[in-house]
Formats: sequence, C-alpha cells, structure tokens
Amino acid sequence: MKTPSVLDSSAEQYVKLVLAVGQHDADYVDAYYGPEAWAKEAEAAKLPLPVIGERTAALVKQVEAVPVPGDALVAMRRRFLLTQLSALGARVRMLSGETLKFDEESQALYAARDPGHTEAEFEAVLAELERLVPSQGSLSERVERFRKDFVIPVEKLDAVFRAAIEESRRRTLKHVALPAHETFTLEYVNNKPWGGYNWFKGSAKSVIQINTDLPLFIMRAIDLAAHEGYPGHHVYNALLEQHLVHERGWVEFSVYPLFSPMSLIAEGSANHGIELAFPDAEAYLRDVLFPLAGLDPKRAADYVRMEELTEKLSYVVNEVARRYLDGTMSREEGRDWLVRYGLLSPERATQRMAFIDHNRSYVINYNLGRDMVKQYVERKAGSGASHERRWEVFRELLSSPALPADLR
Repeated sequence: MKTPSVLDSSAEQYVKLVLAVGQHDADYVDAYYGPEAWAKEAEAAKLPLPVIGERTAALVKQVEAVPVPGDALVAMRRRFLLTQLSALGARVRMLSGETLKFDEESQALYAARDPGHTEAEFEAVLAELERLVPSQGSLSERVERFRKDFVIPVEKLDAVFRAAIEESRRRTLKHVALPAHETFTLEYVNNKPWGGYNWFKGSAKSVIQINTDLPLFIMRAIDLAAHEGYPGHHVYNALLEQHLVHERGWVEFSVYPLFSPMSLIAEGSANHGIELAFPDAEAYLRDVLFPLAGLDPKRAADYVRMEELTEKLSYVVNEVARRYLDGTMSREEGRDWLVRYGLLSPERATQRMAFIDHNRSYVINYNLGRDMVKQYVERKAGSGASHERRWEVFRELLSSPALPADLR
C-alpha cells in the first residue's frame, strides 16, 4: 500500500542526482524506469559535477534530519538513501579527479572491503589441481587444455543457453512469485569486457546479453542463466520494482546506479543464486546440457570438480585489482598473475584486465558479495534449515532495501 512519507521528496531528489551523474559517466545509470521527464530534465540541465556534489551533501543532511522511523522497513529505506548518497558523493569526487586506493574505493562505493589474500592461499588450491589434471606443461596450460573439451559448440550455443535459462526460471518460480508478464530477450554480443550482462528495462522485462568473444565452457550456461536471469539480476530487479516501486511507491528503486552498494547485493545474490538454483549442477550438466552440447556425459564429474576448485581462486582477481590499481603491480604483471594463480588463458587474462581497467574495485561484488550473501542466508535460515527455508530468506533479501551492512 502506498503511504506518503517524509522521505518521498528526498527519494525524488536522489533519483534526479543519480541521473545527473549519468550525464558525466555513461556506465553509472545501469537501469532506470522512472518518469521519462526526469531523464530528459537531467539531459537538458547537464549539471556540473561541483553542483551535483553540493546538492548531494545538502540532501544527506536533509535525510539525516528525518527521525529514524519505528517501522523497520522504512528505517532501512532511510539508511538506504544515506548509504547510496554517500557512494554517489564518492563517485562524483572520483569523476572530478580524486584517486582512492583500492580498499578505500570499494568501501566508499560498495560499503565493503575484501580483507585480502596471500599467494599461499592460492598455492594450496593449485596443489589440489596439480593432482586433478596431471600432464605436461604449466598448470594453467594443462587446465586450459582440459577445459577445451568442454566448450559449447557455436552452433549449439543458443539451444544450450535457452535450455539453461528455462530450467533456472522453472526452478526459481517454484520459490519466488514473479509478475505474470515478466520476460526477457536473449542476445549474443561481442567486444565487451564482461561475459554476460542484464539490462533491466522496467515492467519486469530484461535484455540478457552473452559475450561470445571467447569460447564458452559448458558451466557458463548454468552460471549466466542463474546470474543474469533467474534467480539473479532479472529477479532482483523485478522484485524491487514490484514490492518497493509499485506497491510502496518508493521511487528511488526505479534507478540503479552501478557504482553503489546496491551492486554488492545484486552481484552477490546473483552468484549465490547459482548454487541455490542448481545444488545438483553436476547431475543437470551430465543428464541435460552435456548431451545437448554433444559433450561426453561420462566426464561431467571430473569437469565439475575442476570448476569447483578453480572457483576457489576467484579472489585472485581482487588481489590483482588491488595491486594494479594501487600501483604496486604493472598491467603485464597483473595479467601474468591471472594466468599463474587464476589459471586463466592469456586471452581470458587480458579480457579480465580490461574489466578491471573499466570497473576497478567493482570486482569485490562478485566473490565477496557472494560469500556475504551466502553467509547471511545460512545464518538467518538457521542450522539445518531446509532448502525451501533458504529460498525464503533469499527471496526476502531480494525484495527489501537491504545493504551490505544488513548482511553482517
């Protein structure tokens, strides 16, 4: 039920400030489905960054002056606005030339920081992989050779991805009620620094894009189906639109600023959603996707084991980004680290460095965000909770104005 609130005016001003920043940063506004007039107003005004910064500071004081509401959800709304505004102010300063260290930047933009990881942690995982893929050459070369047997043939790419998305949708709808008109469009693209992307268009509709610059391994079908679609980005945005924008009239959720604390929730929940939707990933790959792609189902177990181990190396990207952006590691050294410790091919390492160049400390949202969301769901669901109970906690998280602080 829509109930007028003293925060409504502040929320409108916040949306307009996000749109104003978008005039200086083409990537900033990831999704917007609010009043079209506001977008046109921002485009026409093209407010200078100093003015946006001043208005942001004034709006923070305005929201801070609002007493903390007794309603827990409305109190979360007030905190959401303050946290998002803090990140917006930081982004404005960065666009104005301020440089932050990796950890300072991730804290300022995403309200979280990765505690850091050592080479010894990664070496322990590499030792396990040494036993799994015995052969000649460096470990990264051996892993790449092993993986080549699990590339989805180009001519079967669409059939495999559509099957995976439809299955992730079917499984999600067992636990999450979505608007009857929700839908998505699937596209294949090139020349992008990312592997997949969800462009939410409002009215519970998304465009899901898959980057085909490099060969796609069969596990990516499950990963991207769940992460970009169900129960990932498409579901997160659809639930916020349904429960907070339409039902409550909270207009601030009609805009999604990419470089903000929302992204830790969005990326973290999308990655945890893979595990939630496909606890039986090995069986589904073996029985459905391997045959569909023309791959040998007998090798599914070894393949999944290898993918599980390499996933433990995901924090290598954070370490490379931290050292590279802080100036203690060159771009070439970063790429070499991704090959040595992340077991990426040189081509994939080059693509990952391009992502770091483009999105900087955003990388923490995928792995740190995933682990924070998973820990939150398991803690709140309780020890020995059923699969349905974990879905319930996950669904509530995606339908609320939650922030990184709420996960701790």
